[in-house]
Parts: sequence; structure tokens; C-alpha cells
Amino acid sequence: MRRDVYQAIADPVRRDIIELLSQETLSVNSVAEKFDVSRPAISKHLKILEECGIINFSKEGRVRYCEIRPEKLIPAFLWIEQYKNLWE
Repeated sequence: MRRDVYQAIADPVRRDIIELLSQETLSVNSVAEKFDVSRPAISKHLKILEECGIINFSKEGRVRYCEIRPEKLIPAFLWIEQYKNLWE
């Protein structure tokens, strides 16, 4: 299935993960510890974010780290920005 940035930001947990990773690069376990959701559920959210191109995984030894790619959020920002005048 082809995923895009809009699917990534559609879910509140994924938005929270994006916010968290915008502050620092974290291991998958560190991300999971921040949520009251099962580890497999967090792994699924991270996989979707990766498929959307919003995060990358890197590996150091046995630890997988999540790093945000904020430039991938630009299309959603630009789409929302065009409606700014409507709510101001």
C-alpha cells in the first residue's frame, strides 16, 4: 500500500511520536516507553511513519533508533497553510 504524509498525521499517536522525535532521536524502546500503548502498536505506528518517509531507522549494535525527517512534513504544512486565512 502506498502511504503519504496525510496518513501519517491522521492518527493522534503518530502525531505525538512526530512531536517527540522532533525534540531528539530516540531508540524504538525509548519511544514505546513514552506511551501507554503496547510495544507492537508503537512498532506499527513507527513502520507507518517510515513508509511515509517521515522517519528513518538506524541501527547501533542491536538498538534501532528513530530519526525524524521533517522535510517530509512540508507538503502537509503547505496544504494546511493555504487555509490559514479562513480561520483568522
